[in-house]
Amino acid sequence: MYLVCGEALFDVFSLASDARTSELTFKAIAGGSPFNVAIGVCRLGCAAALFGGISIDPLGARLRQVLNEEGVCGDYLVASDAPTTLAMVSVDAQGSPQYSFRGEGCADRQVRLEHLPQLSERVRGIHVGSYSLVVTPIADTLLDLLRREGARRLISLDPNIRLNPEPDIARWRQRVEAFAAHAHLIKVSEEDLALLYPDQDPQAVAQRWLGQHCQLVCLTHGSQGASVHSRTHGHWQVPAEAVQTRDTVGAGDTFQAALLSYLARHGMDSPQGLAGISRAQLDAMLDLAVRAAALTCSRVGPDLPHWHELDAV
Repeated sequence: MYLVCGEALFDVFSLASDARTSELTFKAIAGGSPFNVAIGVCRLGCAAALFGGISIDPLGARLRQVLNEEGVCGDYLVASDAPTTLAMVSVDAQGSPQYSFRGEGCADRQVRLEHLPQLSERVRGIHVGSYSLVVTPIADTLLDLLRREGARRLISLDPNIRLNPEPDIARWRQRVEAFAAHAHLIKVSEEDLALLYPDQDPQAVAQRWLGQHCQLVCLTHGSQGASVHSRTHGHWQVPAEAVQTRDTVGAGDTFQAALLSYLARHGMDSPQGLAGISRAQLDAMLDLAVRAAALTCSRVGPDLPHWHELDAV
């Protein structure tokens, strides 16, 4: 089982309407990158739990209900009377989402050191990412968790930068590096690397991360596919899957969930297992991740695929 750590919230989309100018119609969809990854892992037939703060308000109750229906273990959720975060989402002409968060003081951030759980042996890996890496107190709590568990459990990281909750890119850079020092698997988008290191070659950044505990860096390039940087097998690129894109919301989370589910399905969900992965297995894992992300892009919103859908394809 993977312990996925971070925020659960509602993405709020403004809908086109023939109503008066003074009226707006919204559609809210349960989300948050860690929330999506946990659901994505379960939809791909593997076990996941979510560790994060969740409100006791009606929106928080709905988030719990979604997790329960999707099979995500809720044993590690931290209840809070703080409100649920709302992320206001707009989608540009290329289908890429832009976010504006209403989250200061909200439940997903209220995870403190005293909330750190003792993990059962069932938890094989820990995944962290998104703005929970930089907002306190949860950021400090998650870093402490990785310091405690990184030597015996697979650690994966996706920075998934969101500048609205924390606009200071220097702060993001410092926190991403702190988490990367404990990670065995790092998935990062080309866009995020450009924000973090605008003057550095992405391959150079990947190689630097591989000099620590990291065994594998996966760099996603949107419609240009993905590249992999392996400590053992070197560097190469794989093409994207041809698809008619509706939007790209949830595509990165899908890619991440597919990587994790592949490792779990093949018994490589440990630091030692990832270190021993073969070139052929890496190719198969990337193929799964690319196909899964393409399927999500063909649909509206973060509707991550189930295993039977990928199996059929």
